[in-house]
Amino acid sequence: MDIKELIPVIQVYVTKFGFNIVASIAIIFLGMWISKIITNIFGKVLTKRNIDPTLTGFLKSALKFTLYLFVFVAAVSQLGIETTSFIAVLGAAGLAVGFALQGSLSNVAAGIMLVLFRQVRVGQFIEGGGTSGTIERVGIFNTTLTTPDNKAVYVPNSKLINDNIINYSEKETRRVDLVFGISYNDDIDKAKNIISSVLGADNRILKDPKPMIVVSELADSSVNFAVRPWVKSADYWNVYFDTTETIKKKFDEAKISIPFPQRDVHLHQN
Repeated sequence: MDIKELIPVIQVYVTKFGFNIVASIAIIFLGMWISKIITNIFGKVLTKRNIDPTLTGFLKSALKFTLYLFVFVAAVSQLGIETTSFIAVLGAAGLAVGFALQGSLSNVAAGIMLVLFRQVRVGQFIEGGGTSGTIERVGIFNTTLTTPDNKAVYVPNSKLINDNIINYSEKETRRVDLVFGISYNDDIDKAKNIISSVLGADNRILKDPKPMIVVSELADSSVNFAVRPWVKSADYWNVYFDTTETIKKKFDEAKISIPFPQRDVHLHQN
C-alpha cells in the first residue's frame, strides 16, 4: 500500500477520532482548571469556619488529588475506552503499584495520622526527621518545613512520624538554660545579685515559676552559675541573647571576670 492509498485511511481515522482526541485534551485542561478553583473555594470555606490550618491544607491536597483522578477518567472515557474495564485494570495496576510503592503509601497514612492526632500544626517550630523548622504545610506525601535561615525542607511524612518529634511551640512557656562562669577570686554573692537584678528587670521573664540561680559547678577555671528563667515560648531566643549580653556587660561594670580556660604551671629547679 502506497502513500496515496494511506491518505483516505488517515482522513477517516482523523475524522472519526480527531474530535474525541481534541475533546479529551480539552477535558484535561478544563478539568484541571476547574479542580483548582473548587479546591481554592473549599480551602476558603474551611478557613472561614476556623478549621485548623494543618487539617485545611491536608484536605485541600486530598481533594485536588481526587478531582484530578476524576478528570483523568473522564478524559479516557471520551476517547472511547470502556471506563468500567479501565477502572478495573487501573485498580489492578494500582494494587501492583501499591506493593512497589509501599513507602509512598506509608507517607499518606503517616500524613493522616499527623493530622488526626494533631501532633504537629502549621506555624509550629519542631525538630524531627533529621531537621528542624517551622511547619508551612502538611501534605499527602510530605511535610514542608521552613528553617530559621529560610530554606524549604520537604520531610516524608513516614520519616517524620517514625522519628522523635520535638515540638517547641506546643507549650506556652519554656525554660531558658544559661550558664555563666566567674573567677574563683570573685564574690559569689555579688555575682548572684547582679544576675538576679538583670532577670528581675526584664518584663519578659515570668515571675512564676521563679527563676533559678544556683552554683552548679566548681570547674577547672571558673565557678559556674546555672541560670534558669522561664519565658513565653515566643520570647525564648530574644531573652536568651539579650540576657547573655546584659549579664556580660554588668559583670564588666562590677569588675567580675569571666575566665577563660587556664592552667597553673609550676617549675621546680634542682
